[in-house]
Amino acid sequence: MRRRVFLYVYALFLLGCALALVLAHAPAATGQEGGEPEKLQVSGFVVDSHREPVPAAEITAFVDGAEAPAGHAESQEDGSWVVSLEEAPQTTVRIEVRRAHFESYEHELSAKAMQDLLTNGSLTLGKIELDSRVSLGFWVAGLTFLLVLVLIALEKLKNALAALLGIAIVFVASFVGGAFIEDMYIFNFERALTYINWEVIFLVMGMMIVVGIIEGTGVFQWLAFQAYRVSAGRISLLIIVLIIITSIASALLDNVTTMLLMAPISLQIALALGIDPLALLIPEIVASNVSGISTLIGTPTNILIGAYAGIGFNDFLINQTFGVVLASVVMTVYLLVHYRTELRKGDGGISPVLYDKLKQNAAITDPRTLHFSLGVFGAMLVFFAVGESLHMVPAVTALVGATALLLLVEPDIDKMLRVVDWTTLVFFMALFMLVGAIQEVGLLTVVADAMGSVVGDSLALGVVILVFGVGVLSFAIANVPLAAAMLPVVKFLSAGVPGAAESRALYYALSVGAAMGGNGLLIGGETNLMTAGIAARAGYPISFVRFLKVGVPVTLLTLAMGAVWLLLRFAVLGS
Repeated sequence: MRRRVFLYVYALFLLGCALALVLAHAPAATGQEGGEPEKLQVSGFVVDSHREPVPAAEITAFVDGAEAPAGHAESQEDGSWVVSLEEAPQTTVRIEVRRAHFESYEHELSAKAMQDLLTNGSLTLGKIELDSRVSLGFWVAGLTFLLVLVLIALEKLKNALAALLGIAIVFVASFVGGAFIEDMYIFNFERALTYINWEVIFLVMGMMIVVGIIEGTGVFQWLAFQAYRVSAGRISLLIIVLIIITSIASALLDNVTTMLLMAPISLQIALALGIDPLALLIPEIVASNVSGISTLIGTPTNILIGAYAGIGFNDFLINQTFGVVLASVVMTVYLLVHYRTELRKGDGGISPVLYDKLKQNAAITDPRTLHFSLGVFGAMLVFFAVGESLHMVPAVTALVGATALLLLVEPDIDKMLRVVDWTTLVFFMALFMLVGAIQEVGLLTVVADAMGSVVGDSLALGVVILVFGVGVLSFAIANVPLAAAMLPVVKFLSAGVPGAAESRALYYALSVGAAMGGNGLLIGGETNLMTAGIAARAGYPISFVRFLKVGVPVTLLTLAMGAVWLLLRFAVLGS
């Protein structure tokens, strides 16, 4: 019986293969024998002044002076379009291209083009360039984005709520205002969704799950305590070891999580030594912001840049690490000089009782989970490094690693949902749409043109302007929305600078400026604000002025070192 079933299945398989071969080699229907004749087609591409594709443009064809359209199409994401003519033209074909925030375009086919169309059945017009138009929507989107940046900088609203408010204003302006004033329209909901980078969302979500499980093992508290043991009570050596631990952790995880775990035990060590806790916390904050850029997963800005520009884990590691080390060395020397008075206070060490208490608080709480976590995380790092050769994006590695870890140590879906910071994910999605709004209306094109006129074709000048320009802006503007807004600008600049597109040097300059610039002021990054909150709850608030006295010199020094390395790497050594 089994043999007979097998034969039937095998026979059906062979019959299917034969049928597929017949269909594959059958002559294609021409549409001329008994069917409708093939329609004439006109195709092309719609681009903007930067030669970038313009999607969702409406293309309409009119034939022989008729008012009713003979064909209609919409440009795709790559700017391509194809219009099929419902009737064959006798004398003329006129093509109209319309798109919100652009000047309308009209083109009538020449006599030769008409002849080619009728002879060949199709005609390609090539690239049609649309000129940007400053509309009321331009000002609505731009001012809304500025409002969101101000709300985030002044901490009037949480990041996610500020971004949601911004995109809500954009949608109200588009749907309600656009119904009465056509120029107020920005984009529709479907178009807004196309600006969300889902690779970033899933990468961040996967890493949140992995990090959430690892942090529950107590490994970071254990590392901080080991730093004290290695330093043997010498505060200067303790700061160096804590900076190294923070730097490595920030490169492999993310800077916010690193400081969330390092801050409590650092407070305990500082109090036990009788020194100001800020002498440990502030060096850790600036080290975290500087060192995170050496890997794809180290900072939210790198995740954004990597997903947008196709920069992989190995690329960041190879092209950023030496600059990070150089900046970290200079930063550490400055911090030791700045805190030299404070360092002399605690060189006597701590009492055995306090030492035992610190040791107890730094114990590994879940060795089994730690073993599984380190194994899975190690495998993830391998796949982050080799995934590019397998065409596997980092988001896939993060999701697979998170799933494997959940199955091994905690397959509780409710606990997983509590581990993920959904507020941050909502912030990213709303931010992507908000940046899409200012890109849609052409605001980023204006910024790119202005910067392009300054940079010209100089790679060195582009690196310096981006590192210090974005770095100084990051003093007061949160680096995540700033980096997100600058990505299309950097893409335009890279296209106009010889070698920049291939080496992606300007994207690395954006990474350096956005992350290191966040050290300038207390409001410059989420890491700064989160650590300040922990310190304030412990009774040691980090004042705006006190952070500024350390942050501004450190930022200028590290930005300079980062710029020097990028110039050496790309302008001197070549890509």
